[in-house]
Amino acid sequence: MRISSIAKSITAGVAAGATAAVTAVQDGVLDTGEGVTIVLAVLASWGITWAVPNRPVATARSLPRDL
Repeated sequence: MRISSIAKSITAGVAAGATAAVTAVQDGVLDTGEGVTIVLAVLASWGITWAVPNRPVATARSLPRDL
């Protein structure tokens, strides 16, 4: 499966934002500080995930041969 780094970072951002949002609204109120935390979680996960390269795809030539 080939996933681009952009799709990978968007998925990570949505997951981080959703996690932070669920935690933030446990008391029923979304404060400014909690909103900032959600935004920072999304931005941090986008940056970190986009910066980490995908593992190279193994090809038939790069696989070891059993003799």
